[in-house]
Amino acid sequence: MSAKITFFPVGNGDMTLITLNDSNETNILIDVNIRLAADNPDEDTCDVAAELRKRIKTDDNGRPYVDVFVLSHPDKDHCTGLKKHFHLGRLDDYVSDPPDGEEMKIVIREIWSSPMVFRRASKNHTLKDDAKAFNTEAKRRVNLFKTNSGLNITNGDRILLIGEDDDPEKMKGLDGILKKQGDIINSINGNYSSFAWMRVLGPFPKGDEEEEKSLVKNHSSVIIQYHIASDLAHPEACVFLSGGDAEVAIWKKLWEKYKYNTDYLKYDLLQTPHHCSWHVLSFDSQSQCDDPKVDANAKSALSQTNYGAYIVSTSKAIKDDGADPPSYAAKKEYLTISKNFKCTGEYPNESSHEPLEFIIAADGPQPPGKKIATASMAGILMAKEPLSHG
Repeated sequence: MSAKITFFPVGNGDMTLITLNDSNETNILIDVNIRLAADNPDEDTCDVAAELRKRIKTDDNGRPYVDVFVLSHPDKDHCTGLKKHFHLGRLDDYVSDPPDGEEMKIVIREIWSSPMVFRRASKNHTLKDDAKAFNTEAKRRVNLFKTNSGLNITNGDRILLIGEDDDPEKMKGLDGILKKQGDIINSINGNYSSFAWMRVLGPFPKGDEEEEKSLVKNHSSVIIQYHIASDLAHPEACVFLSGGDAEVAIWKKLWEKYKYNTDYLKYDLLQTPHHCSWHVLSFDSQSQCDDPKVDANAKSALSQTNYGAYIVSTSKAIKDDGADPPSYAAKKEYLTISKNFKCTGEYPNESSHEPLEFIIAADGPQPPGKKIATASMAGILMAKEPLSHG
C-alpha cells in the first residue's frame, strides 16, 4: 500500500481522493461530480462512482465509506451526485438492502465544509438540490454537536467548520469544530494522524462591505494545504494544494498575507483552481480586453513550487479555442511555473479517460508510468527548494 492522490476525470469539475499509507488506508474525498453520463453504462464517460468504490473500504456492516468529505463550495460541478451516491442523515436510517439495481450508499464519516460559502452563495445564486441536501446534512451535524456539547459524536455525525461564519452569533459554542484561516488540522474523523496534517488557507473571514460584494461562492472556496507522508520516515513527502474555484482576488490576498512566510503556499502538487480558468490569474477578461494582464501577486501565490512540482488541471482537454475554463492562456502561464503539467481531460488521451493517480513516494508525488525511487535512494534525494514565480 502507498499513499495516493487520485484525480477523477469529471470534465470541468473536481473529484479528488487522498488515500493515506496508514493501517486503515484513511481517505479524504474532495468534492464530487458524478454526472448522469458517468452513471450510464451506454455512455463512454468514465464511471467515476465505480472507480471511487474500488478505492474505498467498507465498515463492519458492509457499508462503503469515506473518512472525510471536503466540499470546497456548492457549485454543481463540485457536488453533483451527492444525494444519489452518498448517505445523508443519521446512520440509524441507513438502507442496508437497497432496491434491485441500486448500490449501498457511501457513508461520510466526517464533513469538512465552510458555513460562509453557503451564506455568500445563497445571496447571489440558487443552490441546486445536491447543494441543498449537503447544507441540510451539515446543519444536522452542527446541531447535534451543539445539543450534545461535543460529546459522543461518532462516525457519520462528525463535522469540521472551515472558516468563520459571517454571523458571529452562529459560531457560539462551536470552538471544538471550528478551524479558522491559518489553523492546523491534525486529526481525521476524530483520530490523530501521523500520516497527514492540513493547513487552512481559505476562505477569508468577513471583510468590509465593498469586499463582501466580491466574495461570492467561488472566492469563498475552501483552500487547504495538505501535508502527506509516504511513510513514517518521510512525513512531508508531498504537499498538495487544493483551492476549489478560488479566483484571482483570493490568490492576490493570499500572496499579500503570506509573501513573507511562503511555506504556507508551497506545494509539490497543485490542483489548478477553477479548472485552469484565466480568471484565477487575471482581473482582465480575455474576451473584453485587447491586452489582458496577469496579476503578479496572484501568480506569485500559485508559484511557490517545491523542486519537481506537478500541476494538474481537473478539466476538459485544453485547446487554443477561446474556451474558459479551461483556458489555453492560463495553461501557458502554469507551464512557466512548472513544465510538469497534466490534465485529467487528456489522460490517457483525449478520447479515453481514466483516473489520474499519483503515488506518494519518499521523493514526492509520482505520476503514472514514472519509476519510483527505492528507499535506499530516498536518503540521498535532493532537498526540496521553492522556485521563484514565472
